[in-house]
Amino acid sequence: MKRFGVLTSGGDTPGMNAAIRAVLKAGLNKGYNVMGIYHGFAGLIEGRIKQLQYPDVHSIIDRGGTILRTARSEEFRSEEGQEKAVQVMQAYNMDGLIVIGGDGSFNGANALAKRGICTIGIPGTIDNDLGYTDFTIGFDTAVNNVMSEISKIRDTMRAHDRVGVVEVMGRNCGDIALWAGLAGPADIILLPESPLSWDEAAKQLTMNKLKGRLTSMVIIAEGAGHADDFVDFLKAHTDVEAKAVVLSYIQRGGDPSTSDRVLATRLGAKAVDLLESHQGGRAVGIRNNAIIDVSFEEALNTTKKFNEELYRLNDIMSKF
Repeated sequence: MKRFGVLTSGGDTPGMNAAIRAVLKAGLNKGYNVMGIYHGFAGLIEGRIKQLQYPDVHSIIDRGGTILRTARSEEFRSEEGQEKAVQVMQAYNMDGLIVIGGDGSFNGANALAKRGICTIGIPGTIDNDLGYTDFTIGFDTAVNNVMSEISKIRDTMRAHDRVGVVEVMGRNCGDIALWAGLAGPADIILLPESPLSWDEAAKQLTMNKLKGRLTSMVIIAEGAGHADDFVDFLKAHTDVEAKAVVLSYIQRGGDPSTSDRVLATRLGAKAVDLLESHQGGRAVGIRNNAIIDVSFEEALNTTKKFNEELYRLNDIMSKF
């Protein structure tokens, strides 16, 4: 293998640039040409490709977003689009491809692997919803972003004796809410995986008020509902005054944390090692602080386990 490509796909996440940098430098160290593919699979189909050089990644390890940009492609979902992508790779003499993204991106990479392309996936998503790896690139930064905002929101909630209800991202995975809620801290965490109902949460907030705790923080994962709806629920069933805050894309921006920069660098270098040994159809990840790789099938089909220990711990922390 003398030339391979790298692209970012799906939602952007802090640390993608660190991964791109690692892929290029590890590739150059092994004597490969690394082709940057812009705007994800859409850019691959359309040939938005150029060879990356050291100046392209100079001073990007600390930048959020992705210098390669990202996009979603309906065309690539089709057999014709995937075949066109293969033809473009052949035209550019690319023997392999590294894809940085979440489960949707991995599905795309797997489709190309089944067509004979040596493809490696690097998990880049703030949701941390891929069960085969302990952490995904961007998750730690997103949690820190949420924690920073919780601190500011708590100040104004306390000044008015209100309950703050903060909605965070994560799709159907509650990890951002769970980790940020435990570290925030939050009095109540509403997750798609947790058994706590809105009615039970409302009763707990009422009890807090009766005990003199006029200010509480509630973190709700988007998979468990919306902050505005929960505030309306509280108004209908309690005398608790609450305000909703939706953090939205603020969670995906900003400088990546130290942990995300290190993780991205380790995973990027491992991805290049796999390409060098012609081990395609693999996804890299981290378990117990060791870098691992598994098949795309395992990466996509491993169920994400809910961390009940952390959830129970927050329940204890919030009682006193």
